Amino acid sequence: MIQNIIKGIKAYFGAFQLISKLKLWRYFTIPIIISLLTALTVASLAYSLSDNIGHYFADFWKWEFGKETFEILSTFLSGLLIIVIGLVLYKHIVMALSAPFMSPVSEKIENHIKGESHQYRNTSFQEQLVRGVRINVRNLIREILLTILIILFGFIPIIGVLSTILLFLVQAYYAGFGNMDYTLERHFKYKESVLFVKKNKGLAIGNGIVFMLFLLIPVIGVLLVLPLSVTAATTETIKKIQPKELLE
Repeated sequence: MIQNIIKGIKAYFGAFQLISKLKLWRYFTIPIIISLLTALTVASLAYSLSDNIGHYFADFWKWEFGKETFEILSTFLSGLLIIVIGLVLYKHIVMALSAPFMSPVSEKIENHIKGESHQYRNTSFQEQLVRGVRINVRNLIREILLTILIILFGFIPIIGVLSTILLFLVQAYYAGFGNMDYTLERHFKYKESVLFVKKNKGLAIGNGIVFMLFLLIPVIGVLLVLPLSVTAATTETIKKIQPKELLE
């Protein structure tokens, strides 16, 4: 799995050049707008709600001593919690709504690498959108459940420090899952795609690690994360699909 994680990360190195070579930037216009608007919404909610939630929790501190400090800490932690939840929602909202725009991009990349002679499953804009929503709702539910378990695990002394790493890897896995599915939807049905990603967890995690790190870069990260991550995921995913697995 470690080798696949490394492959998933290294795939980003040639992504920018490949997008430029195939003149794909214009296809990312709407997904970039979706990404930017979603990110701005999350940031606005974090800013506006953190004070209110912070004041609410500050009321539990009944003493005058340290009240101001407790309120500042409550406001900070509330904002952080909203951002963490927002990042989870951001991934799946953007990936679901971008599916009809990313699938054609993934197809063009695959045709460039493997040629246009092989057959794909023929899916419409609506079918791609429905599948994107279905995949991401499934992943969102599982990610939230795993996140809750990991947070509870974090309260265990000593070994609880691993919870931060586990949380990051879980987020990375589901981010990579979504990016890989833009390619998989042409070859596999829903359940078969889920099984494929499970067999290639390392590839999903590697792709998702860079995806999550991109989100730490203000503005530019939000603008470039989808184009680069989808391109990187496509180039590696098609290498893992064996001819005997392809759907007629």
